[in-house]
Amino acid sequence: MQKLSEETLRQMPKVLLHEHLDGGLRPATVIELAKDQGYTALPTTDATDLADFFFKGASRGSLPEYLEGFRHTTAVMQTPEALERVAYESVEDLMLDGVCYAEIRFSPVFHTDKGMHWEDIVKAVLKGFEQGESEFGTKVRLIISAMRNMNLSEDMAQLAISFRDRGVVGFDLAGEEGGYPPKKHVDAFHFIQRENFNITVHAGEAFGKESIWQAIQWCGAHRIGHATRLIEDMAVLNGEVIKMGTLAQYVLDKRIALEICLSSNIHTGAAESFALHPFWIFHKSKFRTTLNTDNRLMSNTTMTKEYKLAHEFYGLSMDDLEKISINSMKSAFVPYSERIEMIYNTIKPRFALLREELSLRTVS
Repeated sequence: MQKLSEETLRQMPKVLLHEHLDGGLRPATVIELAKDQGYTALPTTDATDLADFFFKGASRGSLPEYLEGFRHTTAVMQTPEALERVAYESVEDLMLDGVCYAEIRFSPVFHTDKGMHWEDIVKAVLKGFEQGESEFGTKVRLIISAMRNMNLSEDMAQLAISFRDRGVVGFDLAGEEGGYPPKKHVDAFHFIQRENFNITVHAGEAFGKESIWQAIQWCGAHRIGHATRLIEDMAVLNGEVIKMGTLAQYVLDKRIALEICLSSNIHTGAAESFALHPFWIFHKSKFRTTLNTDNRLMSNTTMTKEYKLAHEFYGLSMDDLEKISINSMKSAFVPYSERIEMIYNTIKPRFALLREELSLRTVS
């Protein structure tokens, strides 16, 4: 296998389907926004130290502990200006990381401390995305997340639908899985289904395959966030799947995309190590696997780093990584024509150009 440099990996056109807006802020921006909004609970006002604080807090092997850092990021995202800035900067950061298309999710319920209404919160984020796309070229769309431990999922579903023609492309359920099964929010999902809209659900990260089954069969999920515990529905011997249960077979056959977040899964304890992460088995078994960051700040990662992990740890070649990008775009929540345009006018041409450049370097 040809060794790919980090710069080559960065230049690859990447598609990001699973990233949280409040988990991807620049540390310096957190500090500046805290000062602007009078938030004094940050542990430090040094950007390097703050980045280290978030990473150390998130990498303790526990999802609830991983989520603790979000109280600081959401605390400084309480004005339209702050939300617009965070959204705008995220587009720039993704462009610099080689991302050509992204879907970023967030829950408006965490941004009302200063009296903003949900609609104004969503408008501010979309305004930041629009400005970023016009300046940097990376296309970014929004997913509205409901929270498992709140009784507002129907409100969030209605909010998502009200913005479906203005940049919101899907509905999500997030938060701690234990004690909060997806089926408790089935009315919200039935509403989304009746509106012919798109569904992704966090499932199989901190809870078993039952969570994935509920997300699909009760809630109608088109994609599954994380899905690491799907491996529990497979019999694996010496790294090879010798038998699949009905759930795993269904996910494979229906091409339900798995939003894999390698680094984050180690940090939350969803997987014990990269060696034991089921990504490689999913990939070899032809599941529609996608690679994602989850939370760039908390996990100190980028899409380039996630591609580098897949390349160096699991041996994925440029061809494999191109398939990851294409599969991700196939499962994006924008209309079919936009997906096809992105695949044939951006992803494939850029990969072809990278191959040509690598070939010329090899010859010379």
